[in-house]
Amino acid sequence: MDKRLHSGLNTRQMSAPAATGGPQRVAIVGAGPAGFFLAERLLSREGGGVEVDLYEKLPAPYGLVRFGVAPDHEKIKNVTRAFDAVARRPGFRYFGNVEFGADVTLADFARHYHQVCFTTGAQTDRRMGIPGEDLLRSHPATEFVAWYNGHPRFRHLSFDLSVERVAVVGVGNVAVDVARMLCRTPEELAGTDIADYALDALRQSRIKEVYLLGRRGPVQAAFTTPETKELGELAGADVTVRPEEVAVDPWSQAELMRAQDRTLAKKVELLREFSTRARTGKPKLLTLRFLVSPVELHGDASGRVIGMRLVRNALIKEPNGALRAAPIGWFEELPVELVFRSVGYRGVPLPGVPFDGDSGTIPNVSGRVVSPDTRHPTPGLYVAGWIKRGPSGVIGTNKPDAAETAEAMLEDLERGEVPRPAEPSAAAALRLLRERVPCLITFEDWKKLDALESERGKAGGRPRVKMSEAEMMKKLGCE
Repeated sequence: MDKRLHSGLNTRQMSAPAATGGPQRVAIVGAGPAGFFLAERLLSREGGGVEVDLYEKLPAPYGLVRFGVAPDHEKIKNVTRAFDAVARRPGFRYFGNVEFGADVTLADFARHYHQVCFTTGAQTDRRMGIPGEDLLRSHPATEFVAWYNGHPRFRHLSFDLSVERVAVVGVGNVAVDVARMLCRTPEELAGTDIADYALDALRQSRIKEVYLLGRRGPVQAAFTTPETKELGELAGADVTVRPEEVAVDPWSQAELMRAQDRTLAKKVELLREFSTRARTGKPKLLTLRFLVSPVELHGDASGRVIGMRLVRNALIKEPNGALRAAPIGWFEELPVELVFRSVGYRGVPLPGVPFDGDSGTIPNVSGRVVSPDTRHPTPGLYVAGWIKRGPSGVIGTNKPDAAETAEAMLEDLERGEVPRPAEPSAAAALRLLRERVPCLITFEDWKKLDALESERGKAGGRPRVKMSEAEMMKKLGCE
């Protein structure tokens, strides 16, 4: 494949008013929820006149819905039906197996589109920043998630599941997914779309204890009440909490009272109930810990994790009212041999696009990309999703976020405050892609692959059996 690493914008092109008389052409980079929600809003413009090309570096669309949502949460993936409806709209095209910055550049987009929006998400994990973090058997949680979900770029990874004790650092949605997947029985997972190789590995797992570690208290834990309830109903694992760690401090109690959120109160009630449970003889034990932070990972002579040092925290109130976890000098040793960190995520820079290294996002105002220094908008460039606001919220949170960006884009279109590309036709963009990408995947191609995966799953009572990237290419005649 011809990988062209040049990028950049033609300043003259990017400052001219929009052309009139033809459709307004938009490129969206990233075919996850934010990309589809944005496309839906743009294509719903009153009077029409907008065409959208949605680009994705992988063969398959849907982003985190396909590669991030846990296999045992199949209902969440039903949102792809709405995405499929967007793909059937006039003026929509999907181009898979196209990598921005390699196959196409910002200069290419400036030549063929009036507007470009990036919806590439937060692709890397934040580090804990402690000694021993890079020992063997210490991993980013997102790598494990991508692995068991069959992500083509992570299928080659392996995780030592022959150990008996595992720590998952973090209490967000991803951390809870990882802990739950480690505790699920093979029988529970066999009916899901988990990658076959991951199911085989989990069948051989010798894990007996899983610790889920949160630096703040139960009130501040990011996981939801339904997720909490689910942890208490695992077929293969008992769940427990230390009573002193689910005791609500005065600051958190005030937070509960202010929120007047019954679901939050219910979550705390469930966690307190966990602290009173006795073991029932299930093969695994899931222990939820609060007000603790890892300060060091210990390794053996082979460089593998054999333990973790924790420090006890207390909550203190910042001048702005936020509650921060502060260490109080009490330490303990946790004898774990495998660690997954899930302490936050950040975006990665894109060639030629402004980037804020501190926040890990593309700097913007209401979705309009701005210069980090001057805060002046860059005409024709926009952003939506986690790369816009940071890694917060659930899949549905991307819908209002994308709507805000879409409104900015449509407003700029109405005012004529967008660039004028030299070759804005759909045919010209397609011609460029055919030259650059030998195996260009359309949405029709994807639906053929989708049908094959679903058919494979029927025999085992599963929603689908995911194909590898190589298998997809072979099925499409791109060996």
